[in-house]
Amino acid sequence: MMVNCCGLLTVDKEPVPLKSVEVDVEVRDHVATVVSTLNYENKEDKPLEAVFVFPLPGDAAVCHFSAKIGQTQIVAEVKEKQEAREEYDDALSSGQQAFLLEESDQSPDVFSLSVGSLPPGESASIRLEYVTELAVQADDGLRFCLPAVLNPRYQPQGSGGASVQVTAVPASLVPYSLSFSARVSSPRPVCKVESNCSLDPLQYLNTEQTQATVKLAAGHKFDRDVELLIYYKDAHQPTAVVEAGQASAKPGTLMGDPVVMLSLYPEFPQAVMSSVASCGEFVFLLDRSGSMGCPMNNSSSDQTRIGSARDTLLLLLKSLPMGCYFNIYSFGSSYEHIFPKSVEYSQKTMEEALKKVEEMGADLGGTEILRSLEHIYSQPCILNHPRQLFVFTDGEVWNTKDIMNLVKKNSGSHRCFSFGIGEGASSALINGLAKEGGGHAQFITGTDRMQPKVMQSLRFALQPAVVDISVTWDLPKGVSATVLSPPITALFQGQRSLIYAQLTGQSSEAAEGCVTVKYSLAGHPSQNQLHFSLRPAEDSGLTVHRLAARTLIRSLEMEERGRRGQQDGGVKEKVVELSVQSGVSSSFTAFIAVNKGDGEAIQGPLVRRNVPTPSPMRMAYSMAAFSQPAACRQGALQDCSVRSRPCARQSSMNCSSGSRMLSCPSTVYDTCNLEIRYSECSLGDPFEKSAGTSLPVSKLKNNGKSVKKRSVFKVFRRISGYFKGGQSASPQTNDTPSPGHAGTEPRQPSRDHLLQLVSLQKASGSWVLDPALAAALGKTSKEVENLKPASVNQEVWATILALIWLHGFKMDAQEEWELLAIKAVSWLRAQNAPCVTECVEAGNALLGCNVQKDALGL
Repeated sequence: MMVNCCGLLTVDKEPVPLKSVEVDVEVRDHVATVVSTLNYENKEDKPLEAVFVFPLPGDAAVCHFSAKIGQTQIVAEVKEKQEAREEYDDALSSGQQAFLLEESDQSPDVFSLSVGSLPPGESASIRLEYVTELAVQADDGLRFCLPAVLNPRYQPQGSGGASVQVTAVPASLVPYSLSFSARVSSPRPVCKVESNCSLDPLQYLNTEQTQATVKLAAGHKFDRDVELLIYYKDAHQPTAVVEAGQASAKPGTLMGDPVVMLSLYPEFPQAVMSSVASCGEFVFLLDRSGSMGCPMNNSSSDQTRIGSARDTLLLLLKSLPMGCYFNIYSFGSSYEHIFPKSVEYSQKTMEEALKKVEEMGADLGGTEILRSLEHIYSQPCILNHPRQLFVFTDGEVWNTKDIMNLVKKNSGSHRCFSFGIGEGASSALINGLAKEGGGHAQFITGTDRMQPKVMQSLRFALQPAVVDISVTWDLPKGVSATVLSPPITALFQGQRSLIYAQLTGQSSEAAEGCVTVKYSLAGHPSQNQLHFSLRPAEDSGLTVHRLAARTLIRSLEMEERGRRGQQDGGVKEKVVELSVQSGVSSSFTAFIAVNKGDGEAIQGPLVRRNVPTPSPMRMAYSMAAFSQPAACRQGALQDCSVRSRPCARQSSMNCSSGSRMLSCPSTVYDTCNLEIRYSECSLGDPFEKSAGTSLPVSKLKNNGKSVKKRSVFKVFRRISGYFKGGQSASPQTNDTPSPGHAGTEPRQPSRDHLLQLVSLQKASGSWVLDPALAAALGKTSKEVENLKPASVNQEVWATILALIWLHGFKMDAQEEWELLAIKAVSWLRAQNAPCVTECVEAGNALLGCNVQKDALGL
């Protein structure tokens, strides 16, 4: 069939009807309202159905969806999902225009938008609105992320669910444009706004600098999520916002009553915070799937995700306190562990673990995290050693909700700290692990270093656990509060806790309320109070109501999954009712809009066009995750999406195992038949195969129940290595002086020297005087030994030298080595070493530093 190749084209010369995406963000304090406008245009000579599968923040409350065709505006309604799908299908069958927006059944951070019956020459503008809270970062910044990258996500074998094709192309070949602007306002001045993308200069809108705008510079390449870090003066004060109910809604309902959003920032006693726990079971779970072999960022390929994770594990193992227990697990298509069960931390066990860590590569295949977590939770806990689980993953899985269910089920026995590595990591997975596991989530993207963020989480893990948390309300007579948020299970110093509550009853506008959070910390009862006015805020719209509805919907969805297999549809009915009432999407509902105007029915078979999403790797993928859209449900539509075999959805549904496919851009990898097929690829053919050649990789065993995947992923690594080699990014050397230090004395050692020095530290916290230490300090063994005070033993001298070097050269990385330095100081104090002052003076002279004894903690 001839295709009219005009307008927007994919890499395979297929027309794409999505022309541009415009995003406007309004940030008020720590809440963002995001309005995305997607402009479609059909330049073909036949009617189209465009399908766009894209990421959104996992905790977003999608609250508006509308379409504009010519001068006609159609606002979508929220309906039960199957009902919405049937209405969409019926509209297309009768020649009407229809628009469907639905959340993935498996992961709440992936949505599918279907634009049906777009006639030749017609344009359509889709408006999508959502609200979301901004996460607090280690440096007190607030993080807003616009996900622009949808990575391929692994679907474990045997997992259920029908499927749809998600088309992706290399970021540089995305055939539509993005414009992005943000308006920031707060009661406190806006200090600065930073981004991982190029921004136009920040523009202040008033003299108090409490309002500002910022725009994405032209030419965004779609190779990363758009991230903003917003910094306010005197940030993170406890606040309360009361929002009036919707006038048209019935009093006594969530939307009809006022809702309050409380932001609490607990402050713990300094005496407690300065102490570091010496007990605990630390379990590290590392993703070793093939995608972990990708570069940490798109500007440099000199460090991979797995390489950065290995460096981070080195710092973590050196920073653990003596007397604790630990183990390291890794997962891919299978899982491995270093020790059969957690072992006591010692020099011997630390060295054994580090040796195994050095050998870890991105070589375990898929991303089946669920089985590894099930094994960890099956291990008995160790008495008086609270379990702390650290999960490192690039978050490319489909069965997010099953994983959340498992973590929540085991939340009483551990805290979970999660780390999303690289662009496009699933926010639903990373935030969900921490939320359900009572821990803390971190994202490492762009040029971020993993180590400081992970070490901040280790400091949280070493804080005494906050227990016996309770929230009490003191409200005027006649007013009551119904808490909509799940109970608070974790509190951390400087981190925000949010509480949403529905207020029922009448009070005077001058009335005040008070909420008290009580808890026990290291055996000390503590409390924080917040007094707030019951007077509703002006101009807040329904933002707080929608966030509250989203919070309640997510809690009910989790409850429904916990009841799986039980004959009780009551929870699902509650979710559907709340979703329809509030206009906020859920996993059981969808937005549907049908143009029921008097126009003529659209004639002829529809051609399906999959709008590609950007992939940060030089590979494009096809995946399975959504229920069948109209094109495959009815068989009435002519499907002309790019693929090298009939509808991938149909073929994957006929397999007993889950499927994962990747294309290059038209290469398909399918675990059902285990063959890699090559067709014409504009980026070149790595193996010089002719188009359509099939390369058998492995065979099914045990009647198709188990698959040997390592050989498949060796081929995959060869392909990905080929594409990595074709990138034109300039490598950055480690020897480049950091900004602000050029030309200063003493010369700044490279970052690698820090890890070199850290690797030499003993589990006890001390260093040994040997040639390796001298080399790490940039000196010869003779220089180091000659300046040692005569009365001091070698280990004390070596440890003081290491501390001076860290304070003298690596203060910019203090977050990374602070805990292991505390351990070193504790060891020195236990030695009762003489002549410490003399040692510090001699060490400064040797290293060319001027570090005071007090600064070292001695």
